[in-house]
Amino acid sequence: MAINWEILGKRGEDNALLVTVDTGQSQETLLFDCGEACLSDVRISALQSIEHLFFSHFHMDHVSGFDTFFRHNYNRPNGSVHVWGPPGTIDVIGHRFQGFSWNLHHDQPGEWLVHELSETELAKSRFLTREAFAKNEALPPQARESNRPDLTSKSFTLKSILLPHGDISSVGYLLKESERKNIDRAALQSIGLRPGEWLQTLTDETIGDHIKLTVDDRDFDLGQLRKDLLKTRDGESLAYLTDFRVERGSAKWNELVKWLKGTGTLVCECQYRNTDQILAERNGHMTTGLVGQLAKEAGVQELILQHLSRRYDEVEWTEMLTEVQEEFPRASLPAN
Repeated sequence: MAINWEILGKRGEDNALLVTVDTGQSQETLLFDCGEACLSDVRISALQSIEHLFFSHFHMDHVSGFDTFFRHNYNRPNGSVHVWGPPGTIDVIGHRFQGFSWNLHHDQPGEWLVHELSETELAKSRFLTREAFAKNEALPPQARESNRPDLTSKSFTLKSILLPHGDISSVGYLLKESERKNIDRAALQSIGLRPGEWLQTLTDETIGDHIKLTVDDRDFDLGQLRKDLLKTRDGESLAYLTDFRVERGSAKWNELVKWLKGTGTLVCECQYRNTDQILAERNGHMTTGLVGQLAKEAGVQELILQHLSRRYDEVEWTEMLTEVQEEFPRASLPAN
């Protein structure tokens, strides 16, 4: 299993995060934000494989590329398209759907489920292509609990947190792979079995424990073999935070540090240098020092800086990285 990710868009321009959770047997593709031109180099087939689109908030630089995504998915025939975001998401996306004149839609497939996150509740509405997205069908809301994921699939769980960005909320997302099960080679050797195609049966969760398995002319109970030979460990994790500001030592800072604790990869905005703290406070963004301190206190494994302000040039972006590394050495800039 693996979490593969790519930051879309260039430094100083709109950014998005494309993520694929690969179990080795299946893949699930997720998109975080959708800025202008971020999807230009993404294959149409890849766009059409995205099951969930997560918005942090709806400032223009995070939503301007939505029409490209919508155009290639509005009548998806095989499964629903899910959109997630902060309070107001259902109204915002509903208006985006209605920004077009519809024809030839009556027999078209397509179901869009729009999820709206507040501090205490997850609201959801259904929109159908064949109805020209005219009806907002409210579905039963769910209570949100801090220790419970907002989304659970066969290969991952996802939690969210609402963070302050000026006078609105920006949603942060934390993706965790399901537990990994690997072959214990030492245990395999101690039992006296040789590796082979039979190991695929051992790791195939669609096959029940009650099955009898013959290996090297010896009969085994599959459930017992799994207990003896499979080691379970935590999967990878990735967090996406953008367009927010929390002050070190505040209640929200402490909540965020706890929420992020031990995350593998943190993809985080880094809008301003320490010397531009006044601008950062005024516009609701983090500075280099704060980003580095957050990663350090949360104990993440690596920090990737994105959504850099265009007020700086290439040289200054490199200097910003150095400022972050003074607090958290395992920080880096994306390749592009």
